[in-house]
Amino acid sequence: MQRFRILLCIGALSFAGMAWAQTDNGQATADGASTAQASNAAASTAGDASESAASGTAPGNTSSAPSSKSATASSQAVDVELNKLTSVPNACRAYLVTQNLTDRAFDSFKLDVVMFDNNGIVAKRLAVQLGPMPAGKTSLKVFDIPGLACKQIGQLLLNDVLQCTVNTGNGPPKERHDCLSLISVSQRGRVPFIE
Repeated sequence: MQRFRILLCIGALSFAGMAWAQTDNGQATADGASTAQASNAAASTAGDASESAASGTAPGNTSSAPSSKSATASSQAVDVELNKLTSVPNACRAYLVTQNLTDRAFDSFKLDVVMFDNNGIVAKRLAVQLGPMPAGKTSLKVFDIPGLACKQIGQLLLNDVLQCTVNTGNGPPKERHDCLSLISVSQRGRVPFIE
């Protein structure tokens, strides 16, 4: 009987040892998988950081910096401002401030300007030559409106461009037909200047 108990104890110890070995192996396998996953994740993160550094972007940010573009389209304009009107004997003197913001010099830039009275009735029509206008230059053009007092002028209208020629530098001036679209008008005093 005592011998049978000893055998039972030995059997129980053997079974416990096998269970312990299986638990250790299972834990080791799980730990190994976790370690491998952590290593893969670290390698992936390092790869992302390397690619981000090479492309100049922060990790997780796929947007690229906007490329700088020149503002040449907005600079291709001719600004014409009605700066002031002053009374002179038998006329009204107009002062136009022009800015040629284009990269071309104009030999001729002749405007068709219409003056309206305070009731909106056409009172006068003049051809006003703004040229020559060097590229990138601000200029002042002064002209008289004969037979019309300044207080009688209610509005000025840029009706059209009668002539527009560009200085080519090595030949005769070149005619342009899109100059009206280049012009932007404004006024500083009480009399509106419209187009």
